[in-house]
Amino acid sequence: MARLPNDKLDALERRFDAVEHGMSANPDPDAYVRLSKEYAELNPVVEKIRVYKQALSDLKGAEELYESGDSEMADLAYEEMTELKEKIEGLIGEIRILLLPKDAADEKNAILEVRAGTGGDEAALFAGDLFRMYQRYAESQGWRVTLMEASEGDAGGYKEIIATISGSGVFARLKYESGVHRVQRVPETEASGRIHTSAATVAVLPEVEDIDIEIRPEDIRIDTMRSSGAGGQHVNTTDSAVRITHIPTGIVVTSSEKSQHQNRATAMKVLRAKLYEEQETKASTERAESRRDQVGSGDRSERIRTYNFPQGRVTDHRINLTLYKLPQVIAGEALGEIIDALITENQAAQLAAMEGGG
Repeated sequence: MARLPNDKLDALERRFDAVEHGMSANPDPDAYVRLSKEYAELNPVVEKIRVYKQALSDLKGAEELYESGDSEMADLAYEEMTELKEKIEGLIGEIRILLLPKDAADEKNAILEVRAGTGGDEAALFAGDLFRMYQRYAESQGWRVTLMEASEGDAGGYKEIIATISGSGVFARLKYESGVHRVQRVPETEASGRIHTSAATVAVLPEVEDIDIEIRPEDIRIDTMRSSGAGGQHVNTTDSAVRITHIPTGIVVTSSEKSQHQNRATAMKVLRAKLYEEQETKASTERAESRRDQVGSGDRSERIRTYNFPQGRVTDHRINLTLYKLPQVIAGEALGEIIDALITENQAAQLAAMEGGG
């Protein structure tokens, strides 16, 4: 039976006890926040480690009883040994996954960007469907969705829509959604009933704070522009839209809600996220070989999923998963099944890379 590295398990338990002691020693607020975050990260794995160690101890006791020569107890001991070995194998698998390196951004909120791609009006309608799918999924997870920027399509839907999604572990689950989403269906505007193929791009960026990425004042140019909202909603507001250009990278972000002050804050939030993403992408090129076998690389030019309405199926091309649950997926109800499968596949790839010395 496979075993886990006891020295690593012991070190994690010691660190957990030290963090717990530190939290009870009336630290200053900043230290308490830092310790409580580490406590939350360590708690799930240490709980499993302690269950695992107890199961090993119970197994040793059952083996001693089995070998004691007491024939009446041998059968009971053998049955307990079988159950414990099965339990330990399951715990080893769970702990190995919990010990995998964590993405530093996993616990962050996310900025979701959905843009219409090829397909004209139908692409904008599909972008709207995708945004509502994420909105409903977020609600089912207890997350909060805050609209940041939206440009409506001529026939409905969105040419572009950007929102912040806040909650526990948002980026950890939504990061797999970045890429090109393709739809195959008969548009409502299509009189001949022909199936059209359209696309929308999704980008999921971790929301980052000033401490995560430094933006020097001399590296940005801020321009104010006249807002042009639909339906005259900005008719009494002039020069409220904000465009920020990051000069070293050429990244440009805009925000055009009612308040110029709010627009600046919103645009800076998006800019920080984009710069963080660029920084992480550069760092990940060094690990390109191992990442090639993993899902969720975040390449937004990659076609990741097809939604085929006539056949009622959704296919994720990265893991060759097809679900005949399109209505439930697009309603946000079954999206979690796809995300769970992507996470499992990614974990399996990471474990294989570790075992192969990669």
